Amino acid sequence: MAIFVTSDAHGHLRALDRALELAAPGSDDTVYVLGDMVDRGPDPVGVLRLVHGLPNARVLLGNHEDMLLTALATGEQLDLLTWEMNGGSSTAAGLDALPREEYVELVEWIEQLPLFDVVEVGGRKYLLCHAGIDALALRGYLASAGYGPDEGYARVPLELYRDAMEQQTAEDLLWTRGEFWGEPTGLVSRDGSGPVVIAGHTPSVLLYRYASLLSQPVLDADERACAVEVGACWDTGGIADRVDIDCSAAAGAPVGRVGVMRLDDRRMFYGTIEDGE
Repeated sequence: MAIFVTSDAHGHLRALDRALELAAPGSDDTVYVLGDMVDRGPDPVGVLRLVHGLPNARVLLGNHEDMLLTALATGEQLDLLTWEMNGGSSTAAGLDALPREEYVELVEWIEQLPLFDVVEVGGRKYLLCHAGIDALALRGYLASAGYGPDEGYARVPLELYRDAMEQQTAEDLLWTRGEFWGEPTGLVSRDGSGPVVIAGHTPSVLLYRYASLLSQPVLDADERACAVEVGACWDTGGIADRVDIDCSAAAGAPVGRVGVMRLDDRRMFYGTIEDGE
């Protein structure tokens, strides 16, 4: 059983489909989708349909799904305008064109999406969320349970990480950016052990604004956006403590891509966004 992670397709159905075809998850594999399926791109409803139909998919809420739900729930002009200004027009048009039964099914599915998940792969724990975490608050919660850097965060049970993530605010899990990428989490020890946070939300082409210690350029040789590991240094034993899985699909062609990472070996599979997509 392999574990795959993707995020921020932003309505680019064809690119997501290509990335998944290359990754080729099997019926026993799990695909984590870290939100922002909708808005900006040409076919957000197509992305929702694809992800909703994936076997063994575990889908998290993104800030764009949250804006969608808020706009639909309140109907207030400010909420509708905020959603529209953030690329919601294509999603609204797609939803309006659906038969009512499918519309209700998709919206009710989005409403129950969680804000985070925690998984262990190959002896490494991963904290999965859309935007990032408040690492100081998370370490404080672990300290109250008797775990700190001296004991090693790798020893923290998976369920305790779940409890700690439950204490994180929705604001951080959905919206944080500079505060998360700008500072190490402090969760990976000098021996390289400890949990790694995987998040989207921040297009990788913008990481230079917020983060240092990037493991690679944000663009490949063809000037296409990449997933980027962040934070590898002496204090982490050369292990990145954060991974940005948002491959800038919101930017569209020619830079943007949708990326899928196989956690078992950290291999990336990319679906390129072509002109007109």
